[in-house]
Amino acid sequence: MKKYLAEMVGTMVLTLLGCGAAVSLNCGVDAASVVGTAVAFGLAVVAMAYTIGGISGCHINPAISLGCYLTGRMNAKDCGMYILFQVIGAFIGAAILAAIVATSPGLAEGTQTGANACAATQMNGLIVEIVLTCIFVLVVLGATAKTNGATNNFAGLAIGLSLILIHLVGIHYTGTSVNPARSIGPAFFEGGKALTDLWVFIVGPFVGAACAAVIWKAIEPAEK
Repeated sequence: MKKYLAEMVGTMVLTLLGCGAAVSLNCGVDAASVVGTAVAFGLAVVAMAYTIGGISGCHINPAISLGCYLTGRMNAKDCGMYILFQVIGAFIGAAILAAIVATSPGLAEGTQTGANACAATQMNGLIVEIVLTCIFVLVVLGATAKTNGATNNFAGLAIGLSLILIHLVGIHYTGTSVNPARSIGPAFFEGGKALTDLWVFIVGPFVGAACAAVIWKAIEPAEK
């Protein structure tokens, strides 16, 4: 149970701080707001990696849990429970953010919860989320692999930095999710287009994670 609770806490922090930065900086208005939001998401992952990584592995993302399941790193039960507690954590994080904004709406620059939505068509958003999630989960699988030299010693840093890069690329297209839980929680409180487009941010990351699992299994070094 401790590892499930750790995933809940980690996803709550990621959602609160990452989406909180997007709200506070009015993400997407200018380059500075995009960079600031991207850095916030990346730093949240790094912080949580070194906080709960030894407890749960710090997935804090259903797409990562799916990728780990498909590559044989976790069983179906743990995968399902991780995803459940990640979604719960995202709801808690989004609820806290919505409550903070509600106490002083005039201070919030962006949307109420930093929810995702497709800037163009849903198909465009789906493609972006598939590609970016595939890259992100591939980084996670490679950086944490015990068969890939000493890279796992710096996995938290590598994963956090890659998330910054991915946000810099994807924010103008979708707001960048690559994480179904991080999208489900905020969309519930935001409503409107965020809920209409929500399927994109569930299907896209899961398909991307599956693609990453296939790629990693094809290139994974042999056990030493």
